[in-house]
Amino acid sequence: MTAPLPEFLEACESLGLLRLIVTSDAAVLEVRCPLTKLFYAELPKGKYANMHQDDFEFHLNMDQIKQVKFETGEAKRGNFTTYAIRFLTAADQPALSAFLQWGKPGEYAPGQVEAWEALKAKFGEQWQPE
Repeated sequence: MTAPLPEFLEACESLGLLRLIVTSDAAVLEVRCPLTKLFYAELPKGKYANMHQDDFEFHLNMDQIKQVKFETGEAKRGNFTTYAIRFLTAADQPALSAFLQWGKPGEYAPGQVEAWEALKAKFGEQWQPE
């Protein structure tokens, strides 16, 4: 399926609480929040998806996202499945990872995994935004 990235980002609101992770060569930033109240801006550097929360601001240059990939994995601590969405650059590097956030390890909110699976079924395991 092809779709504009804003359509996908807005559909991610159904996932509830996420752990958003951005990694650079020198640091990792993780924040727990749902993807809600997004707004968009076109700047000279590209088209951005933005979100303002009490403790942080989020800005994603959507022009840099060339592929979106759904992945499951094994938790680093604990014996349970993790559910992630990777937003990849042209170099196939994650610009942003969005993991379903659990309460107690392995205990996702009711309907959260089903919402992730529904998005994966709708958009495909990996897809390229329009």
